[in-house]
Amino acid sequence: MVSESGAGAGVVPVFFLSDSTGISAETMGNALLLQFPDLVFERTTIPFITTLERAREVVAMLDAAMDGPVAPLAFTTAAEDAIRAELARTRAPIVDFFDMHMERVEGILGQRGVREVARLHGVGDIKRYNTRMAAVEFTIEHDDGQSVRALDRADVILLAPSRCGKTPTSMYLALQHGLFVANYPLVEEDLEDTRLPQPVRDHADRCFGILTTVDRLSRVRNERRPGSRYAEPSQCRWELRRAKDLFAAHRVPAIDSSTKSVEEMAALILQTLKKNGGVPSRQAARATRTPGGTS
Repeated sequence: MVSESGAGAGVVPVFFLSDSTGISAETMGNALLLQFPDLVFERTTIPFITTLERAREVVAMLDAAMDGPVAPLAFTTAAEDAIRAELARTRAPIVDFFDMHMERVEGILGQRGVREVARLHGVGDIKRYNTRMAAVEFTIEHDDGQSVRALDRADVILLAPSRCGKTPTSMYLALQHGLFVANYPLVEEDLEDTRLPQPVRDHADRCFGILTTVDRLSRVRNERRPGSRYAEPSQCRWELRRAKDLFAAHRVPAIDSSTKSVEEMAALILQTLKKNGGVPSRQAARATRTPGGTS
């Protein structure tokens, strides 16, 4: 059970329930809660509710919360009918995403679903899982320019001055989408030149730039190296201006990380790749398998 505390007067207790990881319940529930910015929520995630005994324990927890100063709200994505039926016994208001959508899908398809736990965020499809793990390994190896080996295998190369958000975006793309991502920090020597840095020069078609605001970059850098030249607004301004000019000169798509979440940045990168015909490294791999290519 994972709890995100925000206890206080008028705080609404929210529970995310699942017979799997709880990620889907969190994602869909939070999408709805975002529409109520004036309310404060205390979120608790309860994953792996896989037995009736555990379901009854959760029901007791929800019923106890009903006796608190503010009525709780629960979201569930439990798939097994027996678990869902047991959770429905609670006195607390419960939003069952699985039930409300599954019946409609069954009606459209004309067939009843198996209603078994299928862990969307677990191992599931072993081939897809192994691809994601390989992507994570590649991305860790190529984080912050630690390695420039095998950059031709990269699906995406993120370029940015230090502390603009390269690493979290790289890891999200690898873990969630199975993309092989390298990220390369633009240091002063790189920014003094009008050319792309040598290690990525032959891979411009898979490069994406990340920018931010001077104030934000200076603040983040100051937390890492207080009072340093590295964190001075003038230095941050110069690096961001030079990076922006570099991206424009080589038509590298650039994203402002100061106004977007990691998820939004990843979505923009995926959208751009799709618009441009797909992942460059995979286009090349497909070309080698065509009759006109070499294997």
